[in-house]
Amino acid sequence: MNASDPISHLARLSVSLPAELLNQLDAMVAERGLPSRSQMIAELIRHELAEHSETIEGAVLAGTITLIYRAERGRVREALAQAQATFLKEVISSQHVFLEDDQSLEVLLVQGPSERLQSLCDHLRKIRGVQQIKLVTTTALLPPLHAHGEDEAPAAGPAKARDAR
Repeated sequence: MNASDPISHLARLSVSLPAELLNQLDAMVAERGLPSRSQMIAELIRHELAEHSETIEGAVLAGTITLIYRAERGRVREALAQAQATFLKEVISSQHVFLEDDQSLEVLLVQGPSERLQSLCDHLRKIRGVQQIKLVTTTALLPPLHAHGEDEAPAAGPAKARDAR
């Protein structure tokens, strides 16, 4: 194996589990159609590490906030929009769909310090009509969308030509 081979970066881990827990793990691996226990265990560890990062002060995370709410004559949607405007730096985008029985589902794509994301969730949770809310995060971040305040003109642009005279 060469150093650029992803398999060469794997580390082995031996784990002892109660037989019933191992049976449940194997059943989950089979139900999800995964090729191995290792893949399932790696996914579970990644999830727990991301959840743990939510508690680390200053950790910058990306993720989603999923909301289920009753759309009571627009009042709830207006309150949600105001909350999102308060957290404008953290809310990248939102997707809304209508559900049955006058319910709505909204998914927010978010990124920011863990404290701000938790504060956003707390703010949204307090809105009357919000029935469910779930934050799911990852430590992998979105690339910068654009640089604020930086000159985005090409290096050989007109300003460079003017300065060269």
